[in-house]
Amino acid sequence: MAHTYYMTFEQLELIEPIRKALKKEKYTTPTPIQAEAIPVVLDGSDLLGCAQTGTGKTAAFSIPIIQKIEERISRGRKPGIKALILTPTRELAIQIGESFTAYGRYTHVKHTVIFGGVGQKPQTDALERGVDVLIATPGRLLDLINQGFIRLDTLEYFVLDEADRMLDMGFYDDIMQVYKLLPATCQTIMFSATMPPKIRTLAQTILKNPEEVKIAISRPPETIMQTAYVCYDMQKLRILEDLFSKSRPQRVIIFSSSKMKVKELASTLKRMKFNVAAMHSDLEQSQREEVMKEFKNGRIDILVATDVVSRGIDINDIKLVINFDIPHDPEDYVHRIGRTGRAGSHGLAIMLATREDGRLVDAIEKLTKQTFEQKPLRPLSRQARSEMRRASGERPERRGEREIERVDTPEDERLAKERARAYVPPSHRNRDPIFDTPYRERSGASGKPEELRVFERETVRKPRQAAVLLCGFPRRRD
Repeated sequence: MAHTYYMTFEQLELIEPIRKALKKEKYTTPTPIQAEAIPVVLDGSDLLGCAQTGTGKTAAFSIPIIQKIEERISRGRKPGIKALILTPTRELAIQIGESFTAYGRYTHVKHTVIFGGVGQKPQTDALERGVDVLIATPGRLLDLINQGFIRLDTLEYFVLDEADRMLDMGFYDDIMQVYKLLPATCQTIMFSATMPPKIRTLAQTILKNPEEVKIAISRPPETIMQTAYVCYDMQKLRILEDLFSKSRPQRVIIFSSSKMKVKELASTLKRMKFNVAAMHSDLEQSQREEVMKEFKNGRIDILVATDVVSRGIDINDIKLVINFDIPHDPEDYVHRIGRTGRAGSHGLAIMLATREDGRLVDAIEKLTKQTFEQKPLRPLSRQARSEMRRASGERPERRGEREIERVDTPEDERLAKERARAYVPPSHRNRDPIFDTPYRERSGASGKPEELRVFERETVRKPRQAAVLLCGFPRRRD
């Protein structure tokens, strides 16, 4: 079923309280996914939505759900949860909760967010006071269901958000356990950033004759300019320093491959006097919330993070995303750079790739169907290349070999030469008289090499009597 693209939210037949809230949020034109999905949800049909990150998926299901629940409340509120939004992470759950707060500020719809890692008492208190919309992660939801705090027999709308990531994180059994508790008449909405076969299978299981909406699957928005630097690992910090020295970094996210690297990189940037914070899974929930609050408010300029923030973090004015390490899954690259260029704005994504990352870069280019613009770096001289290779432990460049590594500034070449000058070849290091001595034929009466006999003479000493701590000195015998 094809739907007409609407030019404004007023044309979507939304109620006045929602239009007023959208106006306060300065939203005037729906995104393509919103223009297609909102009428489907308002019509009451199941929906399978597939759209890239940053396209406004949350508003595509939250706005129509708020409207339908508000219309029902106007006819008389009935007890029980009306809508359940199931998300893979607490960060995304919190983000969706903020969206319901913004879009439903002038309505009577009540919502709450529940997730693990924190005490359940505030969450159960909110449930006992009564809510219309529940946003939850699978673990805490099933836990409170088993404790009797949550019943789903009054549910009218079920949303499975980030379904592909839910399956990647191993939540299939949890999803099916929740699905079995839903009323037969419940309208089900499923959103996914990708559409692999396992998502198709899940959709066939939980959706009933769904309408399908696809918007630019697995391709980053065209408003994002993507560039790449080909460099050594040792050059990456120098590239960052050069980028940030040209203008003060603001609203920058740097993605790294592990929480250990995130901690190290954040500490290094702090020593370089940049205003930076780290975001990784070792932080407590309260710490994560504080870091994101400071970043959103502009009190933190650079956020160094793992993929924990690659989805579900809705900050519209991210200026720059840097992939300090290339992700092994090309889909993760799409989600990472999707933090910028949101809501039609322009953004910049920079990739720092080494020659070992060639296979990963090829996979990303194949998925996104585009070739990266490579930033030119000043080439090293042949001598400097050989010195850098030797200093890093690699064999020297052989004549006739084609070398592609480059450096950014003359300072890089100077540092490479300093490292090369500090390099001490094995022939000049302290030698071990046994292990560093080449093999020779046995000589002399003992049949031992001369070096070994010298070593024994220098190291072997006559035994000395030692005092016994508890029994005193031994008596001398005449």
